[in-house]
Amino acid sequence: MIKGMLCGAALGFSAAEACGCGGASSADEISPAEREAMQSVAMDFMRKFDVPGLSVAISRGGRIVYENAIGESDRTADERLATSSLFRIASVTKPITSAAIFTLIEKGQLQLQDRVFGANAVLGTKYGNPPYKGFVEDITIDHLLTHTCGGWDNSNDDPMFANPAMDHFQLISWTLDAHLLKNPPGSHWAYSNFGYCVLGRVIEQVSGRAYADYAQGAILGACGVRDMRIAGNTVTERAANEVIYYGQNGEDPYNMNVTRMDSHGGWLATPKDLVLFLNHVDGFKATPNILKPETIRQMTTPSAANSRYARGWAVNNLGNWWHSGSLPGTSTIMVRTSAGYCWAALTNTRGKQGMDLALDNMVWEMARKVRAWKL
Repeated sequence: MIKGMLCGAALGFSAAEACGCGGASSADEISPAEREAMQSVAMDFMRKFDVPGLSVAISRGGRIVYENAIGESDRTADERLATSSLFRIASVTKPITSAAIFTLIEKGQLQLQDRVFGANAVLGTKYGNPPYKGFVEDITIDHLLTHTCGGWDNSNDDPMFANPAMDHFQLISWTLDAHLLKNPPGSHWAYSNFGYCVLGRVIEQVSGRAYADYAQGAILGACGVRDMRIAGNTVTERAANEVIYYGQNGEDPYNMNVTRMDSHGGWLATPKDLVLFLNHVDGFKATPNILKPETIRQMTTPSAANSRYARGWAVNNLGNWWHSGSLPGTSTIMVRTSAGYCWAALTNTRGKQGMDLALDNMVWEMARKVRAWKL
């Protein structure tokens, strides 16, 4: 179901709520027995949810300490998964887009309270047929980041899954004209893929560059990530080293305009790529951060409308930040823990209900198999 784009983990009901402890040793090394135990946890998860391929990366103190790829990237060709295999990351894209917005804020080119649509707003009146109806001209950058724009939410009529032949301009114009907001901006939290699509266009307007180019240069490249790219839609558009996606429950992973999802769910990545990104926005001193400490605090502070979601990040009162992602053929998780661990796990299927939360729980359980790690 498209509603699964945001899973329970992203809402904050996950193993990230817990704070376990390991042994007293500070060694990063994983013993053969511990590695085998981690593998066993992963295999149990894969069997339960019929997962063809699973890839995981974990860092501790800014250093990659675990990488593993299990299973197949292509069942038909009997192609084994590798740690270099690329996956669609779905909504794990949103923290990347948020970080890109905050780089523009740090440069003084944008402010959270800037209006998005209307005369003298960031995007002006270029989309749709102004004057705009309802509350459209009241929407700010912060409303889009915090999912409080007042509507356009991740429901069965999510605009991002309608009219797949439309480009960004056509889709945004159609949505502004045909879909009235349900609430005044700022008053109500409703997860909005469309809102992050608009943020991608804000980045383009302010930076003068395509969204992917700006994010690659200002965010990913600065984190040492080189191979991420925006996904194609069909098997024939599969990137080099990209997995094949397997639908379950009648879903077709190749019947969506994933390319159009660029700024809310369109990136391809490896788990290591995502961990490198996390290591440079985690607020810790082990690796240089690409954003100022006060910016990171603002980015990860929840809004008044939802104490469990900040600006592109799910958060909790234990100091853990994360985001999950879910599309037909894809289930993903990316976590930054308060204890200095960062990890990501990616799969090439989306199974029965509960898989997204189980994927989150799986990595916590894997990490706890290493007695020296303090989570």
